[in-house]
Amino acid sequence: MDTPPLMNRLTAEAVGTFGFFFLGFSGIAAFVDQPGSITSGGIAAGFGGGLALMIFAFGHISGGHYNPAVTLGLAVGGKFPMAEVGPYWVAQMVGGVVAAVVARIVYTGAAADQLVNTPAVGKGNALVLEFVATFLFVLVIFTVATDAAAPWKGVLAPVAIGGFIFVAATVIGPATGGSFNPARSLAPAIVQLKLTDVWIYLLAPLAGGALAGYARPLLFPAAEPQAPSA
Repeated sequence: MDTPPLMNRLTAEAVGTFGFFFLGFSGIAAFVDQPGSITSGGIAAGFGGGLALMIFAFGHISGGHYNPAVTLGLAVGGKFPMAEVGPYWVAQMVGGVVAAVVARIVYTGAAADQLVNTPAVGKGNALVLEFVATFLFVLVIFTVATDAAAPWKGVLAPVAIGGFIFVAATVIGPATGGSFNPARSLAPAIVQLKLTDVWIYLLAPLAGGALAGYARPLLFPAAEPQAPSA
C-alpha cells in the first residue's frame, strides 16, 4: 500500500493524539469531579482503550504513534524516517495541547490540575520507572507492528499496544502517574503552567524509546536465509 502524503499523516497523527489523550483525560476528570464514578482502573482503561481505538481509526494512515518516544524509537530502529520525526512530534503536541485545552474548558479546574503528571515516589525512582516502561512499550510495538516473523503482526497491534498501556498505567501509574509519553505530560503541563516535574516525563520516555530502537537489531535480528536440509 502506498504511503499517504505527509500532511495527511500529520493530520491523522494530531487527531489520533487528541482522541487518545482526551479519552484518558476524561477518565481523570470523572475520577476527580464525580467521586466514585470511576476507579484508577477506569482511568487506565481510558488511556489504554483510547490508544487502541485511535490506532484502529488512524493507524493505517499515520502509523498511530501518538507518542514522541514511539516515533523516536521507531526511527532509531530503522522503521521510520528520521527526517519525519520532527513533524510528527509537532503534530502530536498540537493534538495533545488541544486535548488539554478542551479538558480545561469542559471540566473543573481541579480536574485539569490532576492532568499534570507528578511522581508519588522519588524523582530518581520515577525516572527509572518511566524509562523501563517506555523501553518495554516500544519493544512491544516493534514486535506487534513491524516484525514480519511475529504471527500476530499488524492484526492484534492495536489490542497489544493499548493493552500494554492499560497494564502499565495500572501497575506503574500509582507511582509516576503513568505517562510513558512526553506529549501526554508536556501538553497539560503547558496549559496549566505546571512545569516543575515535566523533565522526568520528557527525558525518561525519550531515552527508553531510543534504547528500544538501538536494541531492536539485537533482539529481533533480520531473518537469515536457511540452508536446505539434507
